[in-house]
Amino acid sequence: MNTFLKLDKFMCLLVIVFLASCEQNKEGVNQGLIGYWELSGDAVDRSGNDLQTEVHGAVSFESEDGAMKGGSAVFDGRGSWLEVQPSQALALGEGDFSIASWIYTEASQDDVFGNIISWYDRSSRRGFNFGLADNATATSHANFRQLSFGVDDGHSSGWTDYGRPGNALLAFGLVEYKGDLYAGTCEAGPDEMGHVYRYGGDEKWEDCGSPDSSNSVVALAVLDGELYVGTGHYRVKGSSLPESENIRPGGRVFRYGSSGEWESCGQLPGVETISGMVVYKGKLYASSMYSPGFFRYEGGSEWKDCGAPDNKRVEALAVYDGYLYATSWDWGHVYRYDGEKWEDCGQVGGEENTQTYAFAVYEGELYVATWRSGRVFRFEGLNQWKDVGRLGEELEVMGMLVHNGRLMGGTLPLGEVYTYEGDTTWSRMAQLDQTADVIYRRAWTMAEHAGKVFCSTLPSGKVYGFEAGKSVLSKEALAEGWQHVAAIKTADRLALYVNGELTDERAIPDSLTFDLNLDVSLKIGFGPVDYFNGRIRELRLYNRAIGKEELQALMAK
Repeated sequence: MNTFLKLDKFMCLLVIVFLASCEQNKEGVNQGLIGYWELSGDAVDRSGNDLQTEVHGAVSFESEDGAMKGGSAVFDGRGSWLEVQPSQALALGEGDFSIASWIYTEASQDDVFGNIISWYDRSSRRGFNFGLADNATATSHANFRQLSFGVDDGHSSGWTDYGRPGNALLAFGLVEYKGDLYAGTCEAGPDEMGHVYRYGGDEKWEDCGSPDSSNSVVALAVLDGELYVGTGHYRVKGSSLPESENIRPGGRVFRYGSSGEWESCGQLPGVETISGMVVYKGKLYASSMYSPGFFRYEGGSEWKDCGAPDNKRVEALAVYDGYLYATSWDWGHVYRYDGEKWEDCGQVGGEENTQTYAFAVYEGELYVATWRSGRVFRFEGLNQWKDVGRLGEELEVMGMLVHNGRLMGGTLPLGEVYTYEGDTTWSRMAQLDQTADVIYRRAWTMAEHAGKVFCSTLPSGKVYGFEAGKSVLSKEALAEGWQHVAAIKTADRLALYVNGELTDERAIPDSLTFDLNLDVSLKIGFGPVDYFNGRIRELRLYNRAIGKEELQALMAK
């Protein structure tokens, strides 16, 4: 009998300890909470700071979600977001802070996923950005649904030389894959072929081989966690350089095998040189550089001919607001594809522009680069293109990308890079390629990797890197469905967590501080890239660094 009494007392003690632990965890996850949006049925801030939150666009609120304990806010990726009015409660200063939330994204992509939460002032380049990086560049799908977190206070690193991959005339394409930066090169000598290289640090590039015997690996993309590359014969004379003596055609796609070998995925019918590749609605698409052609990968070695609009070439490919957009080198138009048919979006900037070169999605809108005006234009509807300025005195804009709040572009003939200041103003950052006695120098294409933006150049073949403030990028694409994500900033590092596990972190040197007291609205579901496309629930903002145990407690809510 006494034994049973002792067991009962012991069980009661366990229950008391458990309840006390739960209460402590509850108090812990609320400590330092300055913003808390359950987003279950409404947009009310429940932190106790009464942050005034206004709904913009078609945000819908669900009070129940079958996959979760509560409801969520549904963001359409087209113009729906929440605006939190400036408040003293949001003053982060130079201190630590944390963001934690559940987010939901679909597996199949027909839009850029966009920003989860952002508090950023473009004029001072100050604030933070948290969302999913998705960069389709001049040739490649350089970043795909990677979780990204950045802070800035007007800091710029300057451009660093990261070396030359092999004997590259240029790195045609750059892509982030499983935490590494890969480059596909044009190597134009008589006995040379295009290679794929992986950056190994200290200006060293590790050779991953030549998929075929053509002189270029042009385009790179990641589909379902695997790296694909497209090859071609690049006519070097198009860059006003001596023609390549290797004239063997490419036009083939290869997949990087687990043992480091290149597995053939087929020949694009009638294609000498692949131009661009992108993932759209869960499928890999590729375009042709020197003849009209546009194809969808059907698996194995099969490619479906999807037709070329108006029998014109389509080149750079990007996904935006439900469509696959394509530039053209034939008469300066942009086209868009809905999975079945093409639509002409009109000529960009008048007859002076005979080619369109690259896209970027910035602040929820689509931008396109041009030759021969050296200008960038913003899409404002079919046959409506707004001139947003010329980059210096340059003639062509190629690689464009948004990095930690900044829209950047690379140019020809001087191989310069610029950053967009708004309206029609672009600021020159640097001349990257300074090769003497050539007509054209190109700042060709860009990708984000290890918290930096990387840019390839012609004809030096080098790759350069730049960092705005500090940012961190997950090494793997975020899985579809509900995921718990967190971003934490301390005095000495930035860290990203997915489902309670550290996915990547970046050190902050002692010399770098960030004063994040801003007099601008905080945005939920919007930011410098795009409107969020998915669902958000249980979004919390703290004025301290939360711990791993607290992340586990938040995941249980």
